[in-house]
Amino acid sequence: MFDFGPGPSFPGGGGGFDFMFTVVPIIIIIGFVFMFGLIVYSIITHFRNARAPQESAYAKIVAKRMDVQSHSNHHHHQENHIGHTSTSSHTYYYITLEFGNGSRKEFLDVKGLYGLVVEGDAGYAATKGDWIVAFERSAG
Repeated sequence: MFDFGPGPSFPGGGGGFDFMFTVVPIIIIIGFVFMFGLIVYSIITHFRNARAPQESAYAKIVAKRMDVQSHSNHHHHQENHIGHTSTSSHTYYYITLEFGNGSRKEFLDVKGLYGLVVEGDAGYAATKGDWIVAFERSAG
């Protein structure tokens, strides 16, 4: 239909290898597949935790940590050639419990307990899968 002639090739190369039309699409496809897989994994993990039975056990809080994830996007406006970057972040809070048998497990705080408990608190922890959903401090 249209013949644009031979594409550019690398200097000293064998000719015919067009980087932009051969390698770049493969990199883009791999990126999309990776992002799609990450989204599917997140959805499956969310539903697995939401459907897990709620369990309650006596435990001690042995650690707390925050995980701040930032994302930056650069926007370029064609008409005035001015670009700007927008940044968004999300903080995830985790609480590690130690159970009576000495085992420890870190749980994602989905109910805002992080600011209400301190390391060393002991009591009954309610968990659903990988989530901590309640903590009732014991009086002793």
